[in-house]
Amino acid sequence: MTEGAEAPGPRRRGRPSRTSASAGPDARTRILEAARAEFAERGYDKTSVRGIARAAGVDAALVHHYFGTKDEVFAAAVEVSFEPALVVPAVLDGGTDGVGERLARYFIAVWENPATRAPLLAVLRSAVTHEAAAKVLRGFVLRRLLERIADQLDVPDATFRAELAASHLVGIAMLRYVLRAEPLASADPEKIIEMVAPTLQRYLTEAG
Repeated sequence: MTEGAEAPGPRRRGRPSRTSASAGPDARTRILEAARAEFAERGYDKTSVRGIARAAGVDAALVHHYFGTKDEVFAAAVEVSFEPALVVPAVLDGGTDGVGERLARYFIAVWENPATRAPLLAVLRSAVTHEAAAKVLRGFVLRRLLERIADQLDVPDATFRAELAASHLVGIAMLRYVLRAEPLASADPEKIIEMVAPTLQRYLTEAG
């Protein structure tokens, strides 16, 4: 070091520099889209924050800035598919009558859409062997979606009811979209909704 030169200070944590954030206002959106694609293609285990950053064209520090850990990026990618803030009011609109059908129709619609299906496939495939993926599935699908619906219906044993509904819906998703078991895999979505809705209605509304 030359005389009079200042020693470099410690690296700061927090918001990345403007250069690494070259990203502009849509950086977060690009990162999220890249994360959804990476998780869908590689699964939870083989996806890395660096890989997501590379796919989004940003520095890995920016991914950490917006989302934190890999688990949190994973959860955010799943949330984009479900959008609970919009879903819960839509499912509950109209009261308890028909809530089972509205929930079934919403759930199947999300899975039938290739764009929203991709990160959800990554969740189901990874949840069996990775606790982080299982935690996302439990925390989001059950607590942030179904429990909120059950709570607002003002029924006893809301958590238990939500778990029963979740088991039914996740089971359908696993057999139809992951394992592709026939004849469920090629069944008309409307037929699935018609047959599943009464069971969800009973889980969420009938007195125990």
